[in-house]
Amino acid sequence: LGWSYRRATKAAKKVPDNVDEILQEAYLREANLIRNYAIPGGLRVNTDQTQIVYQQGTNTTWSERGAKQVPTSGHEEKRAFTLVPSISASGVLLPMQAIYHGQKDGSLPSKDCPAYAAAQKLGVRLLPSKSKTYWSTHETIHDLVDNIIVPYLDATKKELGLPESQFSIWKIDCWSVHKSEDFMTWMRTNHPRIIVLFVPANCT
Repeated sequence: LGWSYRRATKAAKKVPDNVDEILQEAYLREANLIRNYAIPGGLRVNTDQTQIVYQQGTNTTWSERGAKQVPTSGHEEKRAFTLVPSISASGVLLPMQAIYHGQKDGSLPSKDCPAYAAAQKLGVRLLPSKSKTYWSTHETIHDLVDNIIVPYLDATKKELGLPESQFSIWKIDCWSVHKSEDFMTWMRTNHPRIIVLFVPANCT
């Protein structure tokens, strides 16, 4: 048939022309903060958000050799939830947050489902998005900070014998909600000892 095993076509992400300069500046900025405020690895936390598709399709299939466009079934499946993992520079994995599309707790996994008890034991926070999508919102980010990030930082300061006034670093991506004035004002007002750093856009 003249077929070969092919990967589905997809446009490559574009990085800035001066990506090396941008990353170097971000590195030096963070290194400067770590030095000036004596911030240990345990008080430097990186958080990300990732889409978890319920039924993941494949991006490879059999197609005619030399074909420029290769369609696949299920590749654009969007029914999913958002998982929000955080890890410290000292290697501690913080409890995760999972956000599901829906307005109430009925949108969350049933307490009778497999591994529910194990997830709760690990401290996973299950939240309805209370929006039209399953993505993080101001409300879910506030929950993340108040119920996962801050308790971890407070416990680590106590473990390391550091004062409550000790500064910490929280590194997040350049998502519009993260960079909004509303969120940054909320952080400065409620958690002034947490320095928010942004991973440079389109550089990962």
